[in-house]
Amino acid sequence: MEQILAIALGFLAGSIPFGLLLTRAAGLGDVRQIGSGSIGATNVLRTGNKGLAAATVLLDALKGAVPVLVAAHLWPGTEGLAAVAAVAGHCFTPWLKFKGGKGFATAAGVLGALAWPAMLACAAIWAATLFVSRISSVSSLVTVASAPMVAWLLGYPQVIWPLLAIAAIVFVQHRANIGRLLRGEEPRVGKGK
Repeated sequence: MEQILAIALGFLAGSIPFGLLLTRAAGLGDVRQIGSGSIGATNVLRTGNKGLAAATVLLDALKGAVPVLVAAHLWPGTEGLAAVAAVAGHCFTPWLKFKGGKGFATAAGVLGALAWPAMLACAAIWAATLFVSRISSVSSLVTVASAPMVAWLLGYPQVIWPLLAIAAIVFVQHRANIGRLLRGEEPRVGKGK
């Protein structure tokens, strides 16, 4: 029962479509009608409103971190389940016909709650990869792929399995990006396609 509650908590928190709610509240319409059609911060940025994009990143990270922390407090040992469920809830939100965002910001939030030193190391990996590649999807994919190894190296073996599951979800959500990368068509940060 505790495991079921942790999963339900994570999924319901993760399913809140903050990117869509914020852009609608700001009078910018449905963010799913522009860019990639995602509800995540990168697509919110395409509205031209950097403040809303930053708020989306923060809220998407919090909706990952909060259920993990609550699960760890109420039902110790279930935080990994809450973490995976939160990312899944963001990516496959039932409120939007099981379509959502790419999962990276929520994944960052759950990693911060599960093992904050690993999250800081992964933030450095993300920044370095973005600096070198200038491609947002590359930095996201490299970071989530690196996270299980980073957690292991920093002494958090208990979070490796949730991080592997989360990486799989994020890779699935980035399948269109991966296709564009293979074709050499993925846009670089600050440039058109």
